[in-house]
Amino acid sequence: MAKGITERDIMDRKIISVSRKRQITIPLQFYKHLNLGSEVECLLKDGKIIIQPLHREPSEFSVEILKDLISQGYSGDELVKQFETQSKNIKKAVTNMLEEADAIAAGEKPAASFDKIFGSED
Repeated sequence: MAKGITERDIMDRKIISVSRKRQITIPLQFYKHLNLGSEVECLLKDGKIIIQPLHREPSEFSVEILKDLISQGYSGDELVKQFETQSKNIKKAVTNMLEEADAIAAGEKPAASFDKIFGSED
């Protein structure tokens, strides 16, 4: 066995297919063992793709969202409901921004100019 590779590493090894759309299916025993949810974190390190559970820290927007909702008079269960709604909206907006940035980087979509975003100084 190669240095650093244990028998356990070999036992937990699976070969999986990659679809034409670059999609993979995580083997069920891996999914369950890692207690994965609907999202994972994907890293590129030393020429390897690492897929690991996504552990989100509380959003830096959480405190601001809560302050805003409290100032609007929400409390109790209604505060929780509104917080969940606002958090989902922010997540969708960030996802859309990242997808747009990826499309711009791939040359699939033109980037907006500074003047278009902020207006010209004229």
